[in-house]
Amino acid sequence: MADLKISLGMFGAQDVFGGDPLSLVEIAKAADQVGVDQIVFTDHVVMSDRTDRYPFGSFPVPPDFPWYEPMTLMSVVAGATQQIRVATGVLISPLRPAALLAKMAATLDQLSNGRLDLGIGTGWQSEEYEAIGLDYSKRWQLFDDQLETLQTLWREAPAQVDTPSVKIDGLYCKPFPRQAGGVPLWFGVSPTPKNSQRMARYGTGWVPIQNKPDFIREGVEQIQQAYEQCGRDTSELKVRAHARIKYRANGKADLQESIDSVAAIHEAGATHIEFELAPFINSEEDLNPFLQRIVALKD
Repeated sequence: MADLKISLGMFGAQDVFGGDPLSLVEIAKAADQVGVDQIVFTDHVVMSDRTDRYPFGSFPVPPDFPWYEPMTLMSVVAGATQQIRVATGVLISPLRPAALLAKMAATLDQLSNGRLDLGIGTGWQSEEYEAIGLDYSKRWQLFDDQLETLQTLWREAPAQVDTPSVKIDGLYCKPFPRQAGGVPLWFGVSPTPKNSQRMARYGTGWVPIQNKPDFIREGVEQIQQAYEQCGRDTSELKVRAHARIKYRANGKADLQESIDSVAAIHEAGATHIEFELAPFINSEEDLNPFLQRIVALKD
């Protein structure tokens, strides 16, 4: 499929290898070798037992599921790979102070030779904000202030930032990211008019929460309108959507049927198709055949 990129979702991948987190590094190395374009890690700092509040259906894991801190994990993965881009999908970015996140991301981008994509969003759990001493009701203000801070600290030194939650007066935050203009920001948010404007002003990509083609198509149209209003080229927009996981009658994921669903998602506007690894493999021996099949979609 022309211009299609393949992303590998790592949520729960360690469970296929006995729960060993170091297996995530070995999986990343294998994905790098066969030509997967991007490897994606998820984020939760803490988890409450109120997973019934999850707004997108049934929460897939129990509260004590291990969530590895993605900036730390991506640093290890980047050091073990050569070409594959490391990404979050998504980082609950307001949980990190804006200036600290700017420094962490710039450092990782430098050390990975410009291979970082930062997927960001505000999350859905008030308990995560409370655990860090933040007001969940102010998450969007924190998010907006953070966007302004990231873009400024990645491009200007000395920097000036004056927002409700961030005040920076003539400070230096070096190094800048290796990628010109800063680390690409992918937004894991609903494509509302306001969010579309955020993406048009600050973003490189969109990470839709749904993988229905109509949802993707309508969201892409909304964001492209915002791009046009900001004078941006709509062809620059990247969209990372999950492949639709199809299941057999026995409850096992059917890779071929899932692959067959990609064309409609791609046609709707997705530039990157993310395949979660865990549903499709049962052992280490399944890894390379699975990776080769999904990478073949690019031919």
